[in-house]
Amino acid sequence: MARTDRYAKPDEGNGTAHPRRTTLSPLARAVTMLVAFATMVAFAVVLARLTLQPSAASEALTHSNFRPGDSIREYLGQPAFRDTVKQIGGNILLGVPFGMLLPVLLPRTRGLVRVAVATALTMVLVELAQGAFVTGRTFDIDDVILNTTGALLGYLLLGRRLGRAVHPRRRHWWHRFTRRGPAGA
Repeated sequence: MARTDRYAKPDEGNGTAHPRRTTLSPLARAVTMLVAFATMVAFAVVLARLTLQPSAASEALTHSNFRPGDSIREYLGQPAFRDTVKQIGGNILLGVPFGMLLPVLLPRTRGLVRVAVATALTMVLVELAQGAFVTGRTFDIDDVILNTTGALLGYLLLGRRLGRAVHPRRRHWWHRFTRRGPAGA
């Protein structure tokens, strides 16, 4: 009986072929990595401009939020739906590039949990910098949660596929001991 895992070769005996993952050529991989790097740099500049710009006008209105859900409840309680969408949607969209680009640039960050952890850590650092150094900005744990949610969406929509196309799974030394093809062959 032929193995049906992702490393199995097609079984020519009965005409069935197991699908193999397609990967990009070395040139296409290099171009994809270069584009992803340039996009991540551009995203970092946009992130810095959006989150690390002082806002003296809102200095009196700001307060830190260390309780998950408090700011989200405030956003949802706003009378203007547009402001709610701007706050929640904006924070979610701010995380999407992380989920799409991290698996391409750093193959060790592939996986839902790894993307979530890397994004959450990055956003905690951004929020801490906001609270410590930027006038009119404070730390908000809900921003971290919403940004991480956006990264997970980006990973599920595109990041997973891009990461696998650019960095195919490696065959490890223990795969030498797995059978290939029909038993007894």
